[in-house]
Amino acid sequence: MRRHLGEFEQVLLYAVLHLQETDAGAAGPAIRQIIERRTGRAISPGAIYTGMTRLEERGFVSSALGEPTPERGGKRKRLYEMRAAGAAALKAAETSLARMAKLERTKA
Repeated sequence: MRRHLGEFEQVLLYAVLHLQETDAGAAGPAIRQIIERRTGRAISPGAIYTGMTRLEERGFVSSALGEPTPERGGKRKRLYEMRAAGAAALKAAETSLARMAKLERTKA
């Protein structure tokens, strides 16, 4: 199984992590909103759900249907939660990027 995270996958995981910490519920619309607000990138709903499905298949997130809500006409939202493997993959991506960004001076 591929463990490397692409940039968009990292952004999705950061959105889920942030939403979990604020108890807002990591549903597709909230994920999309936070990504657009923090990155300035317009993301289609389809891209969110395709990416989240891919992350779930890889074991990085889990999902469950939430309770029906009146504002959605009783339709249930799919809520995502970070799994330990997702947190570990995100940490590994951060470490790798920090290593690449670090300027090392070598003697000639």
